[in-house]
Amino acid sequence: MEKLLPFEKLERKILIKKNAETNSEYKAGYNILDAGFICLNKPPGPTSHQTADYVQKILEITKAGHGGTLDPNVSGVLAIGLNKATKVIQTLLLAGKEYICVMHIHKKIPKEIILESSRNFIGKITQLPPIKSAVKREKRQREIYYLEILEIKDQDVLFKVGCQAGTYIRKLCSDWGNALNTNAHMQELIRTKAGPFKAEEMYSLHDLKDAYELFKLGNDKELKKIIKPVEFGVQHLPKIWVLDSTVDPLCHGANLSIPGISKLNSDIKVNDLVAVFTLKNELICLMNTKLTSEEILERERGLAFTSYKVFMEPEIYPHFNKG
Repeated sequence: MEKLLPFEKLERKILIKKNAETNSEYKAGYNILDAGFICLNKPPGPTSHQTADYVQKILEITKAGHGGTLDPNVSGVLAIGLNKATKVIQTLLLAGKEYICVMHIHKKIPKEIILESSRNFIGKITQLPPIKSAVKREKRQREIYYLEILEIKDQDVLFKVGCQAGTYIRKLCSDWGNALNTNAHMQELIRTKAGPFKAEEMYSLHDLKDAYELFKLGNDKELKKIIKPVEFGVQHLPKIWVLDSTVDPLCHGANLSIPGISKLNSDIKVNDLVAVFTLKNELICLMNTKLTSEEILERERGLAFTSYKVFMEPEIYPHFNKG
């Protein structure tokens, strides 16, 4: 059975607050190169920043950013946001991650003891970040959602781990070795999930280069396979859909009150970060929640969400005068 990150387990329902239709004349119509995401298979060697820079040069675009640093020698899933999509890529920094790791234990340990010790690292753990890290070096809690041993061969342990963002797998291996009364180190690491981006959907820099060359010759089929619409990159967030008349004020940074909401996901909690969409499923902005799903359904008025990050440009949808 496939192991799932927390957001993948949560089956959110769509709740109707107010039935509404959308005018087909209003449409954002983003170009994939201007507002898209790539699930890139980062090769070992370059930094995540260098890899994003390679993408920028290949596609001849103004800006590209990555959604979560991988060490230079680590490969696997690296989400890359193109141009306008870099506005929302920070949501991936908080998303759960999955890795497949080879850990080398420095002395022979019976398999049953390794298996038993692995259970102690599922749930809340405390980590002291490595000396060479991008964060302040102090103890902090992180959550391991699942840890599955795939194979044990001699002193090498192949395992899959799903974890909270900011978990150091290198440190996990070191701490695991200490728990076995020896030393252990991370020998090889591949990231297989970063929020909604999965290894099954990865493409290489070579794939991207070939697809872009075809695109320049007038064939965009391969490039459209590789570049996902910006909405793909926020599917791990709870969602809100608003009326056409509400779209333009949100594009100007307005907060969102209950009367402007058409539909919403279930299980929204106070202080959640949510993605706000038009009724055509176009991303408008990100907002912070002030009420739960149940409270929004029960009430007729009141502030429901406050503006956090605007994505859509103003005046794509018209301004509607009240009254």
